[in-house]
Amino acid sequence: MERPRLLLVPQLTELEWLIRPQLQEWAEVACYDAPGVGDEPPVEDFGSEAVARRGLEEVERLGWERFFVVADEFGVAAATSLALEVRDRVEGIALGHARLSNSLEGKRPAVNRQVHQACVSMMKTDYRTFVRQLFKLTGGEDSAGGFGDDLAEEYMARVPLELDLPFWERRSFEGERIAERMERLRGLPTLLARHKGCLLFTDEGFEDAVAAFPEAVAVTCPEKPGTSPDFAVALREFCARHATAKA
Repeated sequence: MERPRLLLVPQLTELEWLIRPQLQEWAEVACYDAPGVGDEPPVEDFGSEAVARRGLEEVERLGWERFFVVADEFGVAAATSLALEVRDRVEGIALGHARLSNSLEGKRPAVNRQVHQACVSMMKTDYRTFVRQLFKLTGGEDSAGGFGDDLAEEYMARVPLELDLPFWERRSFEGERIAERMERLRGLPTLLARHKGCLLFTDEGFEDAVAAFPEAVAVTCPEKPGTSPDFAVALREFCARHATAKA
């Protein structure tokens, strides 16, 4: 059987996918930078839809007819948009920090408002510290899966503050259609992953997603999925179960 094909949808840059080398051991893997990041030309209407369009361009460039869509953290909105555009070509969708919205309010918010505000505040006052601490803030007490200093420097070289800051500030709005898109994707093989001990994304958000899609495979990882060997294993099993022969 041919190797499954994985499109890793970023929040902003392919650098976020630290498990990419592990995935490449058993799959064809593609990722990309968002518009305006690194060498990518900027667009006027930057947001999740623009990240999704850039992903579709990558798929067309590669000539992929069948593939899995994989996302983590704030890449989920773009991933669900992309998958909906080419649903007949998508073999399955895997979402880290799975949730139905980016809501900051209510009895069961999907995103911790205080932590989100702290992230935005730190970006405004000390972007370098924000980047170095980014995954520590979402990574629990032991900061497993965090960026090293070299990777943080590379991240800052690719992702300008003037793009990163509004990206974070718009997250609640950008997540408004996640539930609607997932409902329209119902029936597509789905893997929902939680990051145990995450400070930014709430357990309630994950629990609500699992309750809404009980047919999905649900897993919990000790690190953020984009950096988690456990997520890589779960993704391999998921793809082996749902991959189809390629033309």
